[in-house]
Amino acid sequence: MHVHVHCERGEAKFWLDPRVELAQNFGLSARQVRAVKNLIEEHYDEISNAWQEHFGS
Repeated sequence: MHVHVHCERGEAKFWLDPRVELAQNFGLSARQVRAVKNLIEEHYDEISNAWQEHFGS
């Protein structure tokens, strides 16, 4: 399971399992990556539930 994050200066991909981890980064600063990772961790359950509803098990 993973998520893609897009912003005006770049994008990144984060794995969600077995833990939130940066997979790829194209243009985001280290600060932006940390901020996004924190947001993903804070909203992990919501993201995981939405992913499951959209893609199934």
